[in-house]
Amino acid sequence: MSVPARYQDGLVALVIDVALDYESVGSAGNLLLRDPQSNAILTRWAAADIHPAYGRRNELRLSSITQNSGARIIVTGPAEIGQVRAMLPDLSAKHRLEFGKQLRIGAIATVALATVILAYLYGVPLLAARVVNYVPADWERTMGDTVATQMEASLKETNNFAICDPDPNSVANAAIARFGAAALGTGSPFTLDIKVVRTDVANAFALPGGKVYFFSALLDRAESPDEFAGVLAHEIGHVVHRHAMEGLISSAGTGALVGFILGDMTGISIAAGLGSTMIDTHFSREAESQADAYAADVASRMDFQPAGLADLLNRVAEDDDFSKALALFSTHPLTEDRRLHLQALTHETPAGLEPPFTAAEWTAIKTMCGGPLKSPPHKTKLGT
Repeated sequence: MSVPARYQDGLVALVIDVALDYESVGSAGNLLLRDPQSNAILTRWAAADIHPAYGRRNELRLSSITQNSGARIIVTGPAEIGQVRAMLPDLSAKHRLEFGKQLRIGAIATVALATVILAYLYGVPLLAARVVNYVPADWERTMGDTVATQMEASLKETNNFAICDPDPNSVANAAIARFGAAALGTGSPFTLDIKVVRTDVANAFALPGGKVYFFSALLDRAESPDEFAGVLAHEIGHVVHRHAMEGLISSAGTGALVGFILGDMTGISIAAGLGSTMIDTHFSREAESQADAYAADVASRMDFQPAGLADLLNRVAEDDDFSKALALFSTHPLTEDRRLHLQALTHETPAGLEPPFTAAEWTAIKTMCGGPLKSPPHKTKLGT
């Protein structure tokens, strides 16, 4: 008895009614597709080549490895499906094999996705720490320029941004440049470019290639030369250890690594869109500890207390109970932790060292931005 079904040849969208019969050919067989009216044979499907295809509930769809990829036989109704399964007893085994294959593909895809995610979260940062040592200094400077341009444009749109004192020979800028050169020392491929900028964001951070920004809202909160010097020395430590470049590679992900391998020295493809995000970027605990240690070393040569950095951090970004609860999961060290670490790094300075700034220079630095802005500064973690 023929089984009613519908048939689509995979070449056109037309679906026609057919009647299915089984034709035995020795140990093999064919599924015959007949015209229900004339009983004429429209086509034959070899039974060995037929496989179940995905279909709706209470519907059996058949495909064949020797037919067009879109060709389908569609059987509906429990009785009709049962008859076809009786004609083609291997269908159940083939269905189990296909289901197992799909499970394996799904498992492999899940493992692959998890591997990619783990590589992005952990592998890329680890590679960035190693790749950064091979990044040419000229390339890093170029990318630093690109990021600085984007960052300044972003700040001009959202904050009252301006260079506080554009005269490089002013008392304040000359003192800052002298301090930077002494703190950087010799052996670095970079020349420091330290800018104090007028904005209501309390922040300070280093960019790739030697650029350092100190925001006026943070300067307004500094109460002593030690606090100002501690932050600057810390940021210079980031420059020396190339932490900003390492962070940029990590933020850009695999694109940065590919760009480095392919010799992309323009910096545009990697740095694009990262200018604004660098403002709020926090370095890892290890990077922060290295920069703190560098600041302490500078302090031992220039007669200031590196713990002043922690004093300023306490004033601007006090730790709350929530941040302390998440300390183990945070990449940014807590202020309390950093204070203890900086105090441990504080050395008794030899007699005869000059302070980082004279009283007149400190007064010039404190007033170089013209005083606090009317709007209160944002309570923002230092980008240190």
